[in-house]
Amino acid sequence: MTTNNAPVNRRQLVSGGLAGAALLAIPGTAVAHRGDRHAPGLVSKRLTLPSGVASGDVSVNSAVLWARSSGPGRLHATLQAVSADGAPLRGRFARGLRLTSGWATPESDHTAKIFAGKLPSGTRFKVSYAFEDERGRMGERAVGGFTTAPGRRFGQKTSVPQSFVWTADTAGQGYGINEDIGGMRGYAAMHATEPDFFLHSGDTIYADNPIEKTLEVANEPLWRNLVTEEVSKVAETLNEFRGRHRYNMLDKNLRAMYAEVPVIAQWDDHETTNNWWPGEILEDERYTQVRDVDTLAARGRQAWQEYMPIADSRALSHGTGFEPARIYRKVERGDHLDVFALDMRTFKGENTPGQETHETDILGEEQTRWLIRELRRSRATWKVIGNDLPLGLIVPDGKDQESISNADHGAPLGRELQLARILKAIKDFDIKNVVFLTGDVRYCAAHHYSPERAAFKDFKPFWEFVAGPINAGAFGPNTLDGTFGPRVDFKQAGPALASPRNGDHQYFGHVSVAEDGGEFTVQLINANGRAVYKRTLTPER
Repeated sequence: MTTNNAPVNRRQLVSGGLAGAALLAIPGTAVAHRGDRHAPGLVSKRLTLPSGVASGDVSVNSAVLWARSSGPGRLHATLQAVSADGAPLRGRFARGLRLTSGWATPESDHTAKIFAGKLPSGTRFKVSYAFEDERGRMGERAVGGFTTAPGRRFGQKTSVPQSFVWTADTAGQGYGINEDIGGMRGYAAMHATEPDFFLHSGDTIYADNPIEKTLEVANEPLWRNLVTEEVSKVAETLNEFRGRHRYNMLDKNLRAMYAEVPVIAQWDDHETTNNWWPGEILEDERYTQVRDVDTLAARGRQAWQEYMPIADSRALSHGTGFEPARIYRKVERGDHLDVFALDMRTFKGENTPGQETHETDILGEEQTRWLIRELRRSRATWKVIGNDLPLGLIVPDGKDQESISNADHGAPLGRELQLARILKAIKDFDIKNVVFLTGDVRYCAAHHYSPERAAFKDFKPFWEFVAGPINAGAFGPNTLDGTFGPRVDFKQAGPALASPRNGDHQYFGHVSVAEDGGEFTVQLINANGRAVYKRTLTPER
């Protein structure tokens, strides 16, 4: 068993000086310097794992491991390679690789992350998690796992089918954890499909939607929520934002899935407040302490990054694919799949009617150029773009538009001009097999975009699939803007604000990628596990 118990200091982070499997202790976990015996205070009870464990951004050769402790401590994670039936394998990784984080303290709400790199591709890992307190006592142990994406293993190229799920919108419209129906049942339905990873398309929490003990729903029994103090009002303080994430992770279905299914997390508006943009000042009487959205967004982002298994924005992780101060990223999943997770909130311009004749921001210039560049560099058969806002659906914000689309079916204007630039680049550089996956609008749909139906014609036809909500009030359907020639291939929506009780109108998407990349099969499935739509795409060669 390989161990690394020494604390990692900031100089080590910058130099990346760790041999063997890469280990990155994420800043914010208050890493103690070598020889520092006065970091966290002593604790009287053994540490527990009150929010479960998780992994994220699992690629061909790396993963981020996450857990939260009940008090100050260091996370130990032991990775063991296992066969498909769970039996240990031979070799270095079969013996167990032990990695250790820096100190988890109140500064990070006792969350800790470990970056594990230089892992063999196409390998299933069993992971044992536990925190060690300052006395050296090991606390509660939990077991999870993940599978690295197919690639080269022991010198041999591996190619196997892989699958994943995606959705959005957790604990919205006052619908929290209802133990009468078994909690967030949509997560159990996703978990049952045994996906290789989960793309969470945003609205991972609803910081602006209070959760009360009961909620009256027309023609249904009284909805009963598990409640905590932090979710009883709109989130304004850092602790209230953190409390929203802690709340969701009280759900047994979510915890069970996160332990075994790696997450690629995105954020959207409700991690902060509804339909926000940088620089906005709220006119909402529910906010009694803070109405400056930039302050709220900074707190919401800190809490989100502490609780999602993504490398911290401040981490200096040269060569790992994670970069400072950035949420958007690419996760490589082998020869046949690259996932591009966008950030359509940080750089978003003010909500207006969207009729500007000049290009306005949805991704910002830096991210737009990054996306075009990385799409050009990708050699994967399928390029999946996770866009947390739909491309062609009209989403009003009062008299303005929250959406990219501006409800004008003519030539691109405003934010549409930035999207048009990306679509034109995909055509100009002959980038093949780009598929967009999104959520946000709380119903499911399949849209095909084609220049033959469009006002703007300089792009390749493409598909966009919509899924959600997974535990929130149903909504929709929304109207499509004709600028990029969308056609509805399928849509299904529940009654407005319908509850998640029967699961019929809570949706997630499921994608299967064939072993040779020759098929990309999309299903839209409800929380009862019933597929309501299916389409198989074949690649352009």
